[in-house]
Parts: sequence; C-alpha cells; structure tokens
Amino acid sequence: MEPTPGLGPNAWIWIIFIGFTLISWLVSHQLKSRFQKYSKIPTANGMTGRDVAEKILRDNGITGVKIGSVEGMLTDHYNPLNKTINLSHDVYYGNSIAAAAVAAHETGHALQHATGYSMLRMRSALVPAVEFASHWVQWILLAGIILVNSFPGLLLTGIALFAIMTLFSFITLPVEINASHRALAWLRNSGITDYQTQGYAFDALKWAAYTYVVAALSSLATLLYYVMIFLNRRE
Repeated sequence: MEPTPGLGPNAWIWIIFIGFTLISWLVSHQLKSRFQKYSKIPTANGMTGRDVAEKILRDNGITGVKIGSVEGMLTDHYNPLNKTINLSHDVYYGNSIAAAAVAAHETGHALQHATGYSMLRMRSALVPAVEFASHWVQWILLAGIILVNSFPGLLLTGIALFAIMTLFSFITLPVEINASHRALAWLRNSGITDYQTQGYAFDALKWAAYTYVVAALSSLATLLYYVMIFLNRRE
C-alpha cells in the first residue's frame, strides 16, 4: 500500500493565501463594526475629531500642521510630506468616542513627525523605494517566474523589490502602535475619555492595528513563496 502523498508547496501557499484573505476580511469587518458601534457613543464634552486634533497640536506646541476632511470611510491618514492630518467626514465632524480615537491616532503621527520618532523616519526614508517597487514588482516577478530557469536573476530582483515592500509593512507596525499609545494616553489625561470609554477607544484602535499586522504577515508569506520558487527552480 503506497503512502498518501502530502500537500505540495503550491497547495500550502494557496491555503495560506486563502487563510490570510479570510482573516483580513474578518478584521476589516470587525473594525467597521467597532467604529460604527463607538460612533454612537458621544464624547463627554462634545468635541469633534477636528477639535481633538487641534487641541492635541496646541497642547504639544506644534504649528504648521493643517487638518482637513477627506472622502470615504476610515480613510484617515497623516501626510508627512505636506504636514496634513486628513480625517474622513465622520471623524472630522463626529463628536463620538470613535471619532476622537481616530483623530487622536492620526495626530499621534504628527507628534511622531515633530519629535523625530526614529521608526517614522525610517519608514519615510523607504517611501521612494517602496513606490518604485510597487510600480514594477508585479511585472518583474511574473517575468521572473516564467523565465525562472533561463534568467533566475530576474526573479531574484523581483524578490528583492518585494522584500522592500515587506520590510515597509513591518516597520509600519511600531509606527501605528506608537501613534495609538500616544492617542490613548492623551485622551485619558485630557479627560476626553473616562474609565469606560477609554476601553472603547482602545478597542477601536486595537482592531485598526490588527489590519496592519495581517497585511505584514500576508506580505511575508507571499515573499517566502517567491523565495521557495527561486530555490526550487532546478527541480
């Protein structure tokens, strides 16, 4: 009786890919659910997301940072190139715990920028390389896989570009976590949140952080898959 063959490398990578896709969807769903839930809980003093961002900047003596509203849901971000805190409509105008938490988090990035937070500087330094890699990596990897035996160096180049993007994903993790820690500390110390609502703010930002964790691990799994193809090219 012959032994039952195990799963091959390609089967495993598809299992991992489908697994991360499912996890990513679940985390995204939970994040939106938490945001909608905590959007119904008002801040005690009625401060909107814009008010929160403005007060954090004032409290820390930071000037030259603009606060604006952008379209979409959970599209909030800080742009270090033009020093702008971009808040989605519901966060900019909302006076909920969710809006306060998200606004404080994005302003946390402005604080990182102003204080020269090392991981943010490293992340910013990688941006040009990541932009270049994201533009070319899919084509180089595709050509590299097709020509893996004839021109293995092409696939190796694609792997190097993808590795830069993966590194960027992992460097993003401490940047996001640190911004959340700054946000939660300020919300608590300023009295925007109390014992109960502080937990709500923490929960909302926790699920936001999970999206970056899943993205980083998914990128690492994909990188290992391409490395496996390169190492097995002669088999």
